[in-house]
Amino acid sequence: MYYRCPDCGARFKHETGAIADLGDRFGRCPDCGQEGVLTGEGPASPDDADYEEVDE
Repeated sequence: MYYRCPDCGARFKHETGAIADLGDRFGRCPDCGQEGVLTGEGPASPDDADYEEVDE
């Protein structure tokens, strides 16, 4: 799942398998903690490298 932060503009991604590990932090910006705006879903996006992988 691909997200963009409405506050700081960071782009980040979460794998759906991380929902249990991240809990309430799933979908939140790793930089500022704001709820991210979902920009895409799927196995891979053409601009995948532009998104920071969040896994903890």
